[in-house]
Amino acid sequence: MRADTTNELDAASGSFPPVIMPEGAGQPNYTLLPKSAENPADGELLEVAMGPQHPSTHGVFRMDVVLNGEQVVKLKPVFGYLHRNHEQIAESTTYLGSMPYTDRLDYFCSMTNNWAYALSVEKLAGLQPPERAEYVRIITAELTRLVNHTCLVGFLLQDMGALGTPLMYAFRERETILDLFESLSGSRMMCNYMRFGGCRVDPSAEWLAQAKQAVKNFPRFLDEFEKLLTENEILVSRTQGVGVLPAELAINASITGPMLRASGVNYDIRKVDKYGIYDRFNFRVPIGDHGDVYDRYMVRVLEMRESVKILDQALRDIPAGPIMDPKAKIRGFRPKAGEAYGRIEGPKGELGFYLISDGSPNPYRYRVRPPSLINLTVLEDMCLGQSVADVVVILGSVDIVLGEVDR
Repeated sequence: MRADTTNELDAASGSFPPVIMPEGAGQPNYTLLPKSAENPADGELLEVAMGPQHPSTHGVFRMDVVLNGEQVVKLKPVFGYLHRNHEQIAESTTYLGSMPYTDRLDYFCSMTNNWAYALSVEKLAGLQPPERAEYVRIITAELTRLVNHTCLVGFLLQDMGALGTPLMYAFRERETILDLFESLSGSRMMCNYMRFGGCRVDPSAEWLAQAKQAVKNFPRFLDEFEKLLTENEILVSRTQGVGVLPAELAINASITGPMLRASGVNYDIRKVDKYGIYDRFNFRVPIGDHGDVYDRYMVRVLEMRESVKILDQALRDIPAGPIMDPKAKIRGFRPKAGEAYGRIEGPKGELGFYLISDGSPNPYRYRVRPPSLINLTVLEDMCLGQSVADVVVILGSVDIVLGEVDR
């Protein structure tokens, strides 16, 4: 059952006051397309530009949608509104100087951005983080996954019209983890925490105790969240069978992360590459059956429960010791000539950095493999035949951040 979000305004006088528009405003953001041989629709098609200012586009992102009535017959994603020249800037900056820029790629997932970049440089330079640093990286990465997935679910429900409650519940839990990040790194979101060969700051015993408490409390929040949402009649009707992504198409389009696993493909880089020390932890990889919006929602909820398992084990077993590889250099850092690609299972999918070194202090080539951009390439395939209202929900289930899409 769909929610009726019609909001009728009742004016006592029977009329509304005139609206004063700025000069040039009020131009239509749609075009009527005539019927043609290539277009067998019954009547005229309507081409609508959704964005880049529309709040449901999750940033300055635009979709040019062609509609037959309310049914989508064509959709074109339009990127580029937030381009910041990230990769070119990195080629004229030292390796370490680019670390804070990675924070801005996915500003929900600063810690995992740092880790993927650090992993690539460590391959170039032959550095190996100490065991304690590996544990700290996994702890911060899985806390980041909780932040990302919690907010994604909140935003997805907001896209369906559930204004307020789910998103505020999500942000309440997010605040607890961001407080931990701030006390550890000095920043809530732009953490700049990882270093080549380890981490910048060693977490204190008090910080680890606070992290244990936050992780201990998180399952209760998940139970309440699921009780509120998972079997909600409106959520089920708006998501099941909507925006289906077949497994074959997901593989051919290089989709990764929760979107790929929701389509039934068992592929998680934490299991495949076993980077860091993920092979020491016992956790499962949730897999969907249908590849629709509901499966993408459920996979993220289940992944949060698995992240809690990983965090319990990491916080229990973290050893004492150094936090940095003694061979790591801060000044005069020049990796040997060569190339390397480091990738991790970020909250949104495979995040990778491809680097070429010529032996100088700056990368000769620097390239980011962003999951948000790659995952958006199948947006039209998931939206064809759906209603225009479902397009907003399907986009929300992709989980994009425009800092990563445009760079």
